[in-house]
Amino acid sequence: MLKYTVFSTKWGYFGLAGTQAGIVRTSLPAKSFREVESRLLNGLTAAQPDQDLYRSLQRQIIAYFEGSYVDFSKAVPVILDELSEFQRCILMACRKIKCGRTISYAKLTETADRPGAARAAGNALAANPLPLIIPCHRVLRGDGKIGGFSAPGGRNMKQMLLRHEESMSRHRLRYAHKGNKSR
Repeated sequence: MLKYTVFSTKWGYFGLAGTQAGIVRTSLPAKSFREVESRLLNGLTAAQPDQDLYRSLQRQIIAYFEGSYVDFSKAVPVILDELSEFQRCILMACRKIKCGRTISYAKLTETADRPGAARAAGNALAANPLPLIIPCHRVLRGDGKIGGFSAPGGRNMKQMLLRHEESMSRHRLRYAHKGNKSR
C-alpha cells in the first residue's frame, strides 16, 4: 500500500511517499504544506497519509536541514520502477555522491559505466523522483557551473542545497581536525 507524509523542517515542509519496500517519491521543502502535498501526490493514486512513514528517515531529513551531515545513500531502499534502465543506472550512481562533494555530468556517466552520455544523464537527473535522497543537485556542468535543476525552486534551490552542504562539510572538517589534535 502506498503511503505518504508531509512534515516540517527548518527549510519548510518536506514530503515523502513510499511502501514497505521503499521510497518512491520525495518533494523538496516549500513553505506550504498543501503545495508539498500536491507536488508529492501528483500522478500517484490511492496514497494514504501516514505520519509514521519512515520515521527514522524523517528524523534524518530534519537533521539535514538543521545542518547535520547525513548520508542518505543507505538510509532506505528506493523504488525506481517507473524509469528506464539507463535512468536507474544514472540515478543509482548519483546516489553514491557524498554530501559536500560534486561531480560533473560527464564524470557521473563514467561512474555509471555509460561514458559519453552526459546530455542523456542530465535528462535522467531531471526525471529524478527522489531529490535529496538521490542528490542530483550535486551534479554540475563540466565547467563547474551549476547547470539546471528541474526540482521546484530550480537553480536557486540547487545553489542553496550546495551551499548548505559546503557549510556542513567545512564544519565537519573543523570538528574532525579538532578531535585529531586532542589525541
